Amino acid sequence: MGWITAILASGLARKALGLLLAASTIALFLLNLRRAGERAGRLVERLQTSEKIHEIQRQMLEAASRRPSDRDALAQRLRDGQF
Repeated sequence: MGWITAILASGLARKALGLLLAASTIALFLLNLRRAGERAGRLVERLQTSEKIHEIQRQMLEAASRRPSDRDALAQRLRDGQF
């Protein structure tokens, strides 16, 4: 146990330990930044998909609002060629 204390007491070992700590901090920061970027990319993709779905649903609702109300209205539309 005494030799570990002697090694850590030396200036070179402290500098190496400090550099190792700084390097690991930077590596963890970069990994976290990468994960945050991936998460943001997934959120953008989800938003785009949601916008497409809402647009399609809006078009379906508009089409449903223009549909004939009953069979007679449908037959009249077909006779008039408006279908």
